[in-house]
Amino acid sequence: MIKPDKPQNEEARLAALRSYEILDTEAEAAFDDVVTIAATLCDVPMASISLIDAERQWFKARKGLEESQTTRESSFCAHAILDPAHVLQVPDASLDERFHDNPLVTRAGGLRFYAGAPLLSRDGHALGTLCVMDTVAGALDDEQLAALQALSRQVSYLLELRRVSKDLNLQLQDRVWYEQQLNDYHDHLENQNADLAEQTRTDPLTGLPNRRAFAVALEAATVRAVEQRQPLAVGVMDIDHFKMINDLHGHAQGDLVLVELANLLRSQFSGSGIAARYGGEEFVMLFPGASLDQARLQCEFIRQSVAVMPLGLPVSVSIGLTQLADGGDTAEAIFKRADDALYAAKRGGRDQVMVAALQ
Repeated sequence: MIKPDKPQNEEARLAALRSYEILDTEAEAAFDDVVTIAATLCDVPMASISLIDAERQWFKARKGLEESQTTRESSFCAHAILDPAHVLQVPDASLDERFHDNPLVTRAGGLRFYAGAPLLSRDGHALGTLCVMDTVAGALDDEQLAALQALSRQVSYLLELRRVSKDLNLQLQDRVWYEQQLNDYHDHLENQNADLAEQTRTDPLTGLPNRRAFAVALEAATVRAVEQRQPLAVGVMDIDHFKMINDLHGHAQGDLVLVELANLLRSQFSGSGIAARYGGEEFVMLFPGASLDQARLQCEFIRQSVAVMPLGLPVSVSIGLTQLADGGDTAEAIFKRADDALYAAKRGGRDQVMVAALQ
């Protein structure tokens, strides 16, 4: 085990930490909620808000952990605060020379995966981390990594709000100023929470729902259609030869194509249904209440509309389309049929709508 070094600004860092007067305080719902969200988004059983004191690691909030604190020298988070600008990821602690013989790793049910996003004071001091952990090896994808970093910023705002509230309590004689400051911080936190919720379900480039949001919508629509015996169609669309567009015209032009296509889809689905960016140049479409023929006509209209978008270069799309099976279906099955139909359209020459026949 390699013991963590102490930051060069250790004295100033400890002074900043203690200014928040949060060590050894009681549990608070706001912090508990953050670790619950972090564990859920990262699909792990354990998460904590960890603060690194002089010789110990203390947990303000924790999920799936028994201890309320550990020694600093055995702390993963004490390593994470050494690089405040980045998330520390340890895919498999048993293979990492810093941690392989760490007691938190070697004990029964010990840690394997760890990711910690540093918590920064207003002066940039790393106070601790928001971290997620598992007893099996793993890694965060890009969306989970971004969500963990966003949540760590939320914790920093909560800490700052505590500090400000403490200072404001010393100035109760100036009631108007006191109330205005609290309202401003409350509004700021609400805006940050709204931004975080939006980030977890929206594609940042196109503004369309992302893959995760579409998966939730598809699952709900499938269950509802089966229960109500209503038709449901699903389409998967891919921009033909998109790599060539990027290679010949540059990624800025490629992004413009994605944005313009997203605008077209948004106008098509403003009344009902949903269009989402599934990833890369692939989009997905949900047609609740639409028959297969109705969905096919709409897909044909979209395909033809793409061809005349004012982009200054030729663009076409291939679309795979399917419908809910009469005897019911799962979200996974209906999506796979639509995806298979997309690849059939691409193999068949592209720039066409291919309908998947039900087995």
